[in-house]
Amino acid sequence: MTKLFKHSSLLFSVFIIIGVVLIFLKEYVKRNNINIDVVVLQGANVILYILSLITLNLQIKGMKNANPNVFVRSVMGSMMIKMFIVVGVVFAYVAFSGGHYNKRGVFISLFFYLIYLAVEVYAVMKLNNQKNA
Repeated sequence: MTKLFKHSSLLFSVFIIIGVVLIFLKEYVKRNNINIDVVVLQGANVILYILSLITLNLQIKGMKNANPNVFVRSVMGSMMIKMFIVVGVVFAYVAFSGGHYNKRGVFISLFFYLIYLAVEVYAVMKLNNQKNA
């Protein structure tokens, strides 16, 4: 668990940076009448941060195993879990919004998905290069 906290600091930094940018974006969107729902982006940021923590924990546990196949399965499994949950959340948002969903918010949220994915891959690669990983 300590490895998770040590290596999730970059994820936390990304979470805080995106959160601060969204706070300022909320005022900018309101002033300039831009059609982006910032609440959708804030929700996506929270969901992706929690999912990234869970999947990073799965990958760290898989890395501890002596069998390299376990690590590969944990990486592939965590990517599938994250992707299916994100797709499910997007479908739920579209279904519950009643046709008034914010397309720009969804696409920007998918860009957040790519950012979190890149940070998570970087953290796992950095951990994998260590001798005592």
